[in-house]
Amino acid sequence: MASALALTSLGNLRFCYQLYQYRVVYRHFAVGACSGPAISTLCNKKSRFILPIRSKAREFRLFNSVELDPFLTSGDEEEMSDGFFEAIEELERMAREPSDILEEMNDRLSARELQLVLVYFSQEGRDSWCALEVFEWLKKENRVDKETMELMVSIMCGWVKKLIEGENDVAEVVDLLVDMDCVGLKPNFSMMEKVISIYWEMRKKEQAILFIKEVLRRGIAYSEDDGDEHRGGPTGYLAWKMMEEGNFRGAVKLVIHLRESGLKPEIYSYFIALTALVKELNEFTKAIRKLKGFSRAGLIAELNEGQNVELIEKYQSDLLAEGMKLSNWVVQDGSSSLHGLVHEKLLAMYICAGRGLQAERQLWELKFMGKEVDRYFYDIVLAICASQGESGAVSRLLTTLEAASSTSKRKSLSWLLRGYIKGGNFGDAAKTVTRMLQSGMYPDYLDRVAVLQGLRKRIQQSGNLETYLMLCKSLSDAELVGPCLVYMYIKRYNLWIVKML
Repeated sequence: MASALALTSLGNLRFCYQLYQYRVVYRHFAVGACSGPAISTLCNKKSRFILPIRSKAREFRLFNSVELDPFLTSGDEEEMSDGFFEAIEELERMAREPSDILEEMNDRLSARELQLVLVYFSQEGRDSWCALEVFEWLKKENRVDKETMELMVSIMCGWVKKLIEGENDVAEVVDLLVDMDCVGLKPNFSMMEKVISIYWEMRKKEQAILFIKEVLRRGIAYSEDDGDEHRGGPTGYLAWKMMEEGNFRGAVKLVIHLRESGLKPEIYSYFIALTALVKELNEFTKAIRKLKGFSRAGLIAELNEGQNVELIEKYQSDLLAEGMKLSNWVVQDGSSSLHGLVHEKLLAMYICAGRGLQAERQLWELKFMGKEVDRYFYDIVLAICASQGESGAVSRLLTTLEAASSTSKRKSLSWLLRGYIKGGNFGDAAKTVTRMLQSGMYPDYLDRVAVLQGLRKRIQQSGNLETYLMLCKSLSDAELVGPCLVYMYIKRYNLWIVKML
């Protein structure tokens, strides 16, 4: 049975830091290179009383926090050997190096007891540096298994949470991550996620941004979690959190701001920002479409007035400029293997913005790189170009149909037809209907009706009947319409001309 031990706190923060400085001067091991204030902040200022050493076992149950529940069981107290309590006593005396004490008692301490030593010194009021030193020794002796690593990460998460909840400076949180690295516990991406999430859940968004800035400024390395290699790192994760809340523009501006501040966000954070930008463009386009609907219903004023159009175009142009800026940074800083992803994002961006020629260019860029693009995207770009009267682009895109199946051809020509209808190009729409009929393809009923109605309106304006009559004949030959009675009244001669098709 071990004798009683006087448990003394480390006193105030100043004494904690002085103790750390003492270790830097008189102890020579890796943790000495770390910064002390972050861990020192966790020390308790309250004094403690003399207790029997065995009572320490019960303190583990009091310290059984949510993060440590998986590591402490009801049988831990009974399983602790005298060697465990002697190790605690020797470590708290700080008369010798922790590594010397643990080396001497190595054969008397089980793997479970070594884990509980970590838990003991991670408690508030204990020497937190001792926990780090014990972990460092375990790393040197190759005695850190998966469970011990998870335990230490949980302990560190608890420390981080206390620092954040205690309104400590962001720099102190980053110091703690540096201390982790010093003892061989390289912060992984999940740890970065944890810190950012704590700030975010506590509605401390500005501090989350400051944390990322400090991490980038110091160049703190972190290990990637399995399967998470493309998650964007700390910058990308915060941008993703913003995007999840619907703040797409904020996510884009965050990444751009960090880059333009002289920092270097992770490459994949640019892709997350580009994804947010595409979503913002998509939502913006939907909003404009709704406003135009309200305008047609007479609920709001016309949007086609000068100032409104300028504001809409400027906002969209600003978004596109930001997209180009992000993509250029990927090309500059990333490997050539990422260029395909850049063109895919730009393609989505220009499709959402309704920029046909720019979208077509991205399709050809991808084709030249040997990347297969789904036929669906060709069809969308084809429709956009058709609606904008870009005959050259339409002709180029139609060449891709030569090797397509009849089903794919029908889909593509249907998209082309709808593009012409949307843009009011009813002459080209009529030619597309005729082309489909000649190839044995029947356009959808609503598309046929829309073309005929559009041509009728044009007859009233220009008096040109030829295109309308040819289309009616083609539809009649295909038995898609019944006999047509075409009539025209010439007012000057008071003359009616009637023709049956």
